[in-house]
Amino acid sequence: MDYIVFLVAMAALIYGADFIIKESERIALHFNISHFVIGATLIAFGTSLPEMAASMMASYQDKTDMAVANVVGSVIFNITLVLGIVFMIAKSMNPKRDLFFKDSAWVILPVVILYIMLQDGVIGRFDALLFLLMMVSYLFFLFSDSKEELEGEIDEDLEKAKFNWGKSALLLGIGFCLTLGGADFVVESGTNIARSLHVSEWAIGLFLISLGTSLPELVVSIVAVRKGNAEMSIGNIIGSNVANFSMVLGGSALIHPLNINLHATSYDFLILGAASVALLFILANKIYNKAGGIFLLTILALFIEHSL
Repeated sequence: MDYIVFLVAMAALIYGADFIIKESERIALHFNISHFVIGATLIAFGTSLPEMAASMMASYQDKTDMAVANVVGSVIFNITLVLGIVFMIAKSMNPKRDLFFKDSAWVILPVVILYIMLQDGVIGRFDALLFLLMMVSYLFFLFSDSKEELEGEIDEDLEKAKFNWGKSALLLGIGFCLTLGGADFVVESGTNIARSLHVSEWAIGLFLISLGTSLPELVVSIVAVRKGNAEMSIGNIIGSNVANFSMVLGGSALIHPLNINLHATSYDFLILGAASVALLFILANKIYNKAGGIFLLTILALFIEHSL
């Protein structure tokens, strides 16, 4: 029964996030907010809503292992699985934006800050405030660098649709209910599954929950590939990962300090660092092709092989 509840709750979590993302786009477009800001904030941060809901709910229930593992696993899957698939199926990628020069700091900086915070084995409320401050810095960066618009990330149907406050408010309400309710049941059923299989809450968060909550990023990236805007998915993943560290991990630690067993989880944090460095290498050398995809998927295979 827990497995069924987990799957239904995960679906509710993802569909709820989708409602929120689309209605947020609609409201932003109604107020003539630039396409760049919509794409780089609402889409990237919006696809992190499932991770945020799941981790914050886990933190609220004092299941800190699950909260942290969800973030670590989601960032690993975003880089290795999502971008790995994008590079494998994209016909050609020639971004006009110098992704390494402009965005590489946001790939590695959150990981470095996390490693420093982990030295005492806990992410406390002061650390949480620093993470949230990092998000504010990222938003300032996006607004100051908004000359290039990411038009390919916006749903064209939303631009043509007539705006209706009542409908948007209703769908936003439904989205938040599905997301929060789904997160509650995902954490609860995930915990029961962990106990029945005699595995740790860390393992459940690292694989089942993080893989499920990474589905929005995967869907958005595949849609971008089909529209011929595969390079936009790189910006989406960078933004989503910043949101995972700042909003998700920071918000969870603000609710309840997060204790981490560094000895038991060292390999997972090593893979997190390796995936981030691999993405930096790809950005620096512009390896936006099947070779880059195989490189990232190999890291994913090592991650899965060691953890199973």
